[in-house]
Amino acid sequence: MAGMLHQSNRKGFGSPRRSRPMSDINVTPFVDVMLVLLIIFMVTAPLLTVGVQVDLPKTKAKAVAGQDEPLAVSIDKDGLIYVQDTAMELDAVVPRLQAISENNPEVRIFVRGDATVGYGRVMELMGVLNAAGFSRVALITEQSAPSTQKKK
Repeated sequence: MAGMLHQSNRKGFGSPRRSRPMSDINVTPFVDVMLVLLIIFMVTAPLLTVGVQVDLPKTKAKAVAGQDEPLAVSIDKDGLIYVQDTAMELDAVVPRLQAISENNPEVRIFVRGDATVGYGRVMELMGVLNAAGFSRVALITEQSAPSTQKKK
């Protein structure tokens, strides 16, 4: 046992010479870090979209061009109203929008209603927004696929 504690004087084991620096580049830690970052971005990317899951109805209307950043008001399939990502009651929507827009009635508001929610619920929200003085309110839909049938 005591003999194992002493250093051997054989060549290569415990010699007083210094070892030469390694000239190869070890890329394994770099690849490990990149894979971890890739996983992090893959997990967080879906969270960067609008948070309320809404199944938008499909139309053949063209996209509306606009320069300013609109506010999104969404109604999900259960009829719950969201301003951006925050759920709230119908009577709290206008004060929240006025606070966000700094009482600017010309701010663009996009209403995103789920395809399964009743027409009355969407119109109720639009009526409240119109009564509050917001004049630039638009309904958001998805573009439908072009039809392959020829018109008669």
